[in-house]
Amino acid sequence: MQATRRWRWFLAGAVLLAVAWKAFWLARGAFPFNADEAVVGLMARHILQGERPTFFYGQAYMGSLDAFLVAGGFALFGVHVWVIRLVQALLYAVTVALTAALARRLFGRWESALAAALLMAVPTVNMTLYTTVSLGGYGEALLIGTALLLLALSAAGARPLGAALWGLLAGLGLWAFGLTLVYALPAGLYLLARWRRLPRRKAAGLLVWAFSGALAGAAPWWAYGLRHGWAALLQELTGHAVAVESLGWPARTAHHALYALLFGLPVTLGLRPPWDVRVLIPPLAAGAVLVYTVAAAVWWRAGRPWRRAWWLPAGVAAALLAGFLFTAFGTDPSGRYFLPVTQMVFLGMAGGFPHLRRQGKPLGWALLGFLVLFQAAGTAQAAANPYRLTTQFAPDARLAVDAVPRLAAFLEARGETRGYTTYWVAYPLAFLTDERMIFVPRLPYHEDLRYTSRDDRYAPYDAQVARAARVALVAPQHPRLVACLRALLRGRGLAWREAVVGGQAVFYGLSAPLPAGALSACGRR
Repeated sequence: MQATRRWRWFLAGAVLLAVAWKAFWLARGAFPFNADEAVVGLMARHILQGERPTFFYGQAYMGSLDAFLVAGGFALFGVHVWVIRLVQALLYAVTVALTAALARRLFGRWESALAAALLMAVPTVNMTLYTTVSLGGYGEALLIGTALLLLALSAAGARPLGAALWGLLAGLGLWAFGLTLVYALPAGLYLLARWRRLPRRKAAGLLVWAFSGALAGAAPWWAYGLRHGWAALLQELTGHAVAVESLGWPARTAHHALYALLFGLPVTLGLRPPWDVRVLIPPLAAGAVLVYTVAAAVWWRAGRPWRRAWWLPAGVAAALLAGFLFTAFGTDPSGRYFLPVTQMVFLGMAGGFPHLRRQGKPLGWALLGFLVLFQAAGTAQAAANPYRLTTQFAPDARLAVDAVPRLAAFLEARGETRGYTTYWVAYPLAFLTDERMIFVPRLPYHEDLRYTSRDDRYAPYDAQVARAARVALVAPQHPRLVACLRALLRGRGLAWREAVVGGQAVFYGLSAPLPAGALSACGRR
């Protein structure tokens, strides 16, 4: 009992370390405020004002659970960017604790639980980034998914309330973020295999409980489908709504496999940040690869009974790889969809480390310490780049860290509160100015002038700008775009003033309003 209490104190310390690690980088301003995070913040503010969005604004995917949690934070502490990050930090702290419990359940060792908690506490750059800033559901997906695995393994999974809770979480995860399916599918198959050994009547009852829970958990998803049809829901869930590839199925799958190998694997192991292809700290990275190789050998040599514990984690990795290969999400080079695989790799490390001893000395802990050191040093190196720990992996769309506050001050001083800009400026500008400045995303942010109407996510803003007596334009300094805007304004006989603020070209003081439709000439649809 005394030993168990001591291990629990160790685990509590690891969870606190996870919170402290995030707090350290937040205090250093390492995370720029991005547009996706701003949309979550705006949704949360609107929820407090009475709105009830079902999904992330402008799409039928990624439910508003994250925004509702942030709204709760805003109600307690006020509307601030740091509150959004606090919610993410708390979600991740619970995920660290659940991952430790999962390691204990899988491998039967307190050492494994602590090793998993430490690896999760100071994780890869990718994991640190996407569990600190909000993109609408990554923190919830990891937490719910880990809980699904843990319930599938526990005794509660063979009881009616446990089955209902599992179904409730699976349904909630489907609505909150489709990424949770990579946990739900293998966990659900594992539960079905367990229930097959039970009397048929009891197994059928558990299935009914789980199905009822899933219906309740995914109620917003089902309600949306009944009101608006199922086509958009299914297209968004499989990524077809944002598909940009024109290749045939075999070539497309091969292309996704190449992305998984060249981009997904390195970011999963912490060898590169999600926005760059350069290796982080090459000497330490080489050592990390060696550590992973040693761990793989340990897994293989440990024997069949131990390897059986890997059925569920391997199922998560396989489900994610299948989704990446066979859906449109396989075009994403950032590696953010590989977060569950990183978690499963950490579980594997945690299971293997206690087996590594040399002449009675705990060699495994030394290797674990090296891995934590590599991940910490990699995060420090990544945070030192000019754009800090950014979620923007398209170089031509990145903003200077202080760009939006500088734009807000410039525009406010000149009385410009309405206009048109890009997605990456519009929503941070609206959030940081308490929606005093409404700029609609109608301009392209890529140098080749690609534009999608999905950037314009909140229709009430369109109406406000359309009614404005004067508008301004805020655009990236891409030569083709700036030249096109100048030609457009001249062609309409307008006078204007121009400045560069925060790396953005600002067209202000227009002699007459400019309709949104006119901007289509400067974007490639």
